[in-house]
Amino acid sequence: MPSFDEVLKEAGEFGRFQKRVFFLLCQTGVTFSFLFASVVFLGQAPGSYWCRIPGAAEISERCGWTLEEEQNFTVLPLRLGNGSSTGECERLDIVWDASVSCASPLAHYGNRTTGSLPLTACHENWVYKQPHSSIVSEYNLVCGNAWMLDLSQAILNLGFLIGAFTLGYAADRYGRILIYLLSCLGVGICGIIVAFSSNFTVFLIFRFLQGVFGKGTWMTCYVIVTEIVGSDQRIVGIVIQMFFTLGIMILPGIAYLVPTWQGLQLAISLPNFLFLFYYWLVPESPRWLLTRKKGEKALKIMHNIAKHNGKYLSPHYSEITISNEEVSNPSFFDLVRTPQMRRNTLILMYAWFTSALIYQGLVMRLGITGGNLYLDFFISGAVELPAALLILLTIDRIGRRLPFAISNIVAGIACLITAFLPEDIPWLKTTVATLGRLGITMAFEIVYLVNTELYPTTLRNFGVSLCSSLCDLGGIIAPFLLFRLAAVWLELPLIIFSILAVLCGILVLLLPETKGISLPETVEDVEQFS
Repeated sequence: MPSFDEVLKEAGEFGRFQKRVFFLLCQTGVTFSFLFASVVFLGQAPGSYWCRIPGAAEISERCGWTLEEEQNFTVLPLRLGNGSSTGECERLDIVWDASVSCASPLAHYGNRTTGSLPLTACHENWVYKQPHSSIVSEYNLVCGNAWMLDLSQAILNLGFLIGAFTLGYAADRYGRILIYLLSCLGVGICGIIVAFSSNFTVFLIFRFLQGVFGKGTWMTCYVIVTEIVGSDQRIVGIVIQMFFTLGIMILPGIAYLVPTWQGLQLAISLPNFLFLFYYWLVPESPRWLLTRKKGEKALKIMHNIAKHNGKYLSPHYSEITISNEEVSNPSFFDLVRTPQMRRNTLILMYAWFTSALIYQGLVMRLGITGGNLYLDFFISGAVELPAALLILLTIDRIGRRLPFAISNIVAGIACLITAFLPEDIPWLKTTVATLGRLGITMAFEIVYLVNTELYPTTLRNFGVSLCSSLCDLGGIIAPFLLFRLAAVWLELPLIIFSILAVLCGILVLLLPETKGISLPETVEDVEQFS
């Protein structure tokens, strides 16, 4: 009986059928990037706001004050009496009642100056000039509550982490396309609930669930694409990530056009429902079907692929070699039971962690520049495009391992140089830091491809999901590592990033080269890699 790769070569390794499926699934990269980076715009600083004195709302309504007039009566005297106070996180410790004068409300307190009036911290009653522009103004995530905005992103990353384990496992057990479709449905439904959350707790719960399902869509679509193309075309996995970058560049445009956070949340969530039409357009992975002893279904799909590609399968292709490896529910021990699998798993987990930590660290470091948020965000996405182009130019010519190692080492050296460049030449410092961003972006994109190619079909989705979960852990740690170490010395995070990246570059040289090699079907195939 012919092997799957032999049948695939006969049916077409990257014909019209695969190109159509590939283009359809690439759209998932755009919507996933929306979810991944949306907090930048959902949590925008609310602009002008102040703490309202108890009773001020009633007085304002009785006196017919505008918001500006109320602000002048409450915040301006506070600033005059206490120059260090902005009126955002503290207020005068007074209460206005019906006896307060509309013309001069503070005259109620006699000859006392505003500087002698007591102050108190503000815990509620903030007034925003744009009350529904972001979740910050919607849920009062200011002053003492500001840390809750960071919590919302940490919760999303925790959802990614849980999704990697649970849905990665489910996709290996119940099928790629089933879990993909359920995940798309979950992202859409949870996104709508997030947009209409009545309080911050509900917002967090369904943002977490959106993260779980979002990770399911991203990882599963990536695996489907790599399993239906030939070994020479698996570089399409890199192109999927170019669509992620495209989403990063589109997002600020959507945020600019949609003025409220609820509208933005709906705009980035509703497209996921369109992916449900893929039920009729994208087949189950025939590789996965073979591992589940469903050879007839796999062969039927291969005949359909051949038909759409203008090819014809020979009559002797009545059966396909089915994996002899006993199918069981995958577990972490399956990934570390044998020597080569163990080495691959540990190195890939470290590579995922390092890539995410440094990538997000450098983004946050370069992003604290002020200026136009929408334009800066667009440019930060555009910087990533050359990384994918460099990969496309090198990975099929010289292999995976060397570009993987060099990109990490370049990122590490760039971080080290940036740390010791003087502040009086900011253009050079920014240029070298951008080179580090380019290097770590390349490493981040290559690890997806290499991870997929180093695991057998029976463990591929679970293996990719498990290893990539370290990416989410790195994303959770990155802001804490960056800001805590920067408090000691501004450039200290770059030193840590440098050490982590160079070490990663050395370790990935221990991985086997997978250029031009068929995807492994069994653990034994992986152990035979040299």
